[in-house]
Amino acid sequence: MDTTLSLGVLMNEQNRRITETVTQERGRLRNFIRRRVADAGDAEDILQDVLYEVTVAYRLPEPIEQIGAWMYRVALNRITDLFRKNKPELLEDVLGSGEDGLMLEDLLPSAATGPEAEYARAVLLEELTLALEELTPEQRDVFIAHELDGLSFKELAAESGVSVNTLLSRKRYAVQQLRLRLQAIHDEFA
Repeated sequence: MDTTLSLGVLMNEQNRRITETVTQERGRLRNFIRRRVADAGDAEDILQDVLYEVTVAYRLPEPIEQIGAWMYRVALNRITDLFRKNKPELLEDVLGSGEDGLMLEDLLPSAATGPEAEYARAVLLEELTLALEELTPEQRDVFIAHELDGLSFKELAAESGVSVNTLLSRKRYAVQQLRLRLQAIHDEFA
């Protein structure tokens, strides 16, 4: 009977600590994930996975000492898993590549078709330049080298000493940020 009573007390204590940890960390953890994952549904799924893992971890015989740091590590692992599962979105996938596909120049209005097209071209180029400047230097360098200079990720990795996966990740973040930043100007001209 004492064993049953002490097990009940232990479970109640674990439940209290789980609730306390989740309440304390949930908002910050959600923001942490949302800054890294564009899709709100994917971010919420990752958050729920992490909170489930917290519950499981509290039930282990040896508790995790730095539960807050552990939660962020689990979140980063889930985010990495998500990016590995989803193929990086490359501009060349949308435009095509080489002679058969479109180039950046093909997307801009021709200045030769009149003053309105020349104005639209100037505005789009200016917005693209500003959007590129808002990226982190690492993201901007990878985006420009791959999309505009035509270097492959293998070439970039050999040149910079940074792994191909890291370069792919930086490029993906750059594309996501550019898409968000340029959506309004796209909608205005569409």
